[in-house]
Amino acid sequence: MSEESRREVRAGLEAHLARLWRYAVVLAASRDTADDLVQATCLRALERADQYQPGTRLDRWLFSILRSIWFNELRARRVREGSGLVAADEALSIDGARTIETNVLASEVLTAVGRLPEAQREAVLLVYAEGYSYAEAAETLGAPIGTVMSRLHAARTALAKLR
Repeated sequence: MSEESRREVRAGLEAHLARLWRYAVVLAASRDTADDLVQATCLRALERADQYQPGTRLDRWLFSILRSIWFNELRARRVREGSGLVAADEALSIDGARTIETNVLASEVLTAVGRLPEAQREAVLLVYAEGYSYAEAAETLGAPIGTVMSRLHAARTALAKLR
């Protein structure tokens, strides 16, 4: 079973790199830190591929690894290097490349979402950008489904006030 796990992780890792990077940017608010987080996530996923259960959603497993690495770093350092949030127009890219998207509406949305508290940003990204169900987001975040729903409601309320 572990050989099957390793094969599935290796085969699917590249397909999730852009999504992992977007999630890392949401968490870290820094492109350089996001790059480091994705690299650490890939390394850990390859090292622990035998822990992956074949046939389950690889993206959820990878997102959980990335989130775990991020929070371990936060606890260890308490203060991250990097200053503030990534400007929304810089965060918009195609397939993780550094090509800036020019869509003004998307830039405004990302800027507004970037101003939300971290817990709300995470929930918004997982549910609205990545298409996770509330239950999947709750599992990834290690929070009750009601908490995820509450965070999304608070985020929608805050974003609606910006109109």
